Amino acid sequence: MMNTFHSKVVATLLAGLFLTGCASTKLNNENGPYDPLEPMNRAVFNFNEMVDNNVFEPVARGYKKVMPDPLEMMVGNFFSNLNDVVVITNSILQLNYESALATSARLLINTTFGVFGLIDIASDISAASDVNLSKRNEDFGQTLGHYGIGSGPYVVLPFLGPSSLRDTFGIAVDSFFVDPVTQGVTSVFLHNVSYINSTALRLPVAGARAVNTRAQLLDVEKTLEEAALDKYEFMRDAYLQRRTSLVTNSSEVE
Repeated sequence: MMNTFHSKVVATLLAGLFLTGCASTKLNNENGPYDPLEPMNRAVFNFNEMVDNNVFEPVARGYKKVMPDPLEMMVGNFFSNLNDVVVITNSILQLNYESALATSARLLINTTFGVFGLIDIASDISAASDVNLSKRNEDFGQTLGHYGIGSGPYVVLPFLGPSSLRDTFGIAVDSFFVDPVTQGVTSVFLHNVSYINSTALRLPVAGARAVNTRAQLLDVEKTLEEAALDKYEFMRDAYLQRRTSLVTNSSEVE
């Protein structure tokens, strides 16, 4: 199971940032967003909204209601720590050794002293010193962009949300080959440990990650709903600008 809200997280969080600094919901570049599939994309977008409103959002609200804030933060830290495997892999593929080394140190510190990533000690070290172990954002879509592969047309994926042709391929590669939750290195180095690689374990963990991620977006999305004249356009433009920023590493450190 892929991270259901991987793309939606990026778009919605960025939208929240745009709301504080932009009076317009149009964030197009000179040529405008490349969205030749807009009619189909809008249909998928509306389907995703319906599923989210009736399934994912109620579940996320229930989760947030029963989950104490400190425990919710620890769960988020745990999944962020697992994601650093993806960041390290793609940093190496991009020959960005500074990011790879910093994220490797971050993963080691948080996994050991941070109790399997439940406590983000690395970020505390960054805040208290000149050592930059802040959370970074690298994925295979960015890796492709780093080597000059264009994003292609904008697409809205069922359940997954905003994406592009390049990023759709990137999500598939990360999910099936790198992400420790959905596949990743555990299947290579722990192939003899059947319970680690069992679907019975991976599906609930992936589901928990999706619910935790969705819960983190509740307040931001409420602001988006109130401010955006056209939610589809806002999320599309926010997503595309965010991805461009990440590919050029102008927003590498979160």
